[in-house]
Amino acid sequence: MKPGKVVFIVLDGVGIGALPDARLYGDEGTNTLGNTARAIGSLRLPHLQKLGLGKIVDAPGVPPVEVADGCFGKMAERSAGKDSTIGHWELTGIVTQKAFPLYPNGFPEELLQKFLAASKCGGYLGNKPASGTEIIAELGDEHVRTGHPIVYTSGDSVFQIAAHEEVIPLSRLYEICTVTRRDVMIGVHTVGRIIARPFVGSSGSYARTTNRRDFALEPPAATLLDLLHEEGIETIGVGKIDDLFCGRGLKETIHTKTNLEGVRATIDAAARLQRGFVMTNLVDFDMLFGHRQDPRGMASALEEFDRELPSLLEVLGEGDLLLMTADHGNDPTDRSSDHSREYVPLLVSVKGGKRNVDLGIRPSFADAAKTVSEYFSLRASASLAGNSFLHLVV
Repeated sequence: MKPGKVVFIVLDGVGIGALPDARLYGDEGTNTLGNTARAIGSLRLPHLQKLGLGKIVDAPGVPPVEVADGCFGKMAERSAGKDSTIGHWELTGIVTQKAFPLYPNGFPEELLQKFLAASKCGGYLGNKPASGTEIIAELGDEHVRTGHPIVYTSGDSVFQIAAHEEVIPLSRLYEICTVTRRDVMIGVHTVGRIIARPFVGSSGSYARTTNRRDFALEPPAATLLDLLHEEGIETIGVGKIDDLFCGRGLKETIHTKTNLEGVRATIDAAARLQRGFVMTNLVDFDMLFGHRQDPRGMASALEEFDRELPSLLEVLGEGDLLLMTADHGNDPTDRSSDHSREYVPLLVSVKGGKRNVDLGIRPSFADAAKTVSEYFSLRASASLAGNSFLHLVV
């Protein structure tokens, strides 16, 4: 088979059931997609259903079809943790043995003094695990009055910095995040991500904007993106892919502000590619609905994506591969607003390829990377973790 293009879509936070070790993370019983459907009564995802979604998750409104148009399965996370960075690294072939540090009681005072010295901020507010919307409602007025950034974390390995765009301009907020990543959260405090969380509005009506930026770590080894780029295969990152990989391995980056914008940018990119790789992160599922415990919003976002799916399938040519999965769960119905340790869906469509093949439970997200590397016959693919399932879908 002559390789064409691969479109690799990460439905950020859309897990499909708790992993066997979920109890170690306090995530027993989580099932982002299934519990969302049960919370609202029923989901309508006809196009995902046709590809086989109902065969891998029990979700009201999405029963299994007798013969799926795609191939279907689910993947377990081998890495320690449930962070977006770790999840994306594993999806591109790197298994992380040690989880990033967490701060359930806030950051140590000596660390925050180091933050103040490096960032040249006059002070800080917050320093506790919190929901982003709740902490800006709580501390927004004091932030506007003092000009001090709001620092907080969550159940994930993150150092988040919130600031009103009219108090700390975006360029300055991004600068603060850059120095925090480079000079503060290092050594034993190397968190997965520093996240800029800008907001706008006035007292009683503050709202986060779409100008969020993630300042992640450089992957510790070559990823699928690196290997593709080294062999001259065009690579395009849509959404926050370049943030999660620090821009590595990407020929082109397309920043988007909504899921819908991300899907349409993916369609446009795929339509102009004859041979290459498009990797897209659709973050609204996680950022807007999982973290905010909003199952109805999660359901609407899933249904919006499903409506766009036929347009994406239309731009794929003979032998092109579409792979859809997730990086972790974020159940909007559980006790926590944090990520959840879940299996992720695996839906694959190859025009002219096999249909209705059960890919089973893959033991690692990295199986996706290995499959793409085999599709393109990458010379250095042995360096990637995982096992290819390409022979099952073409």
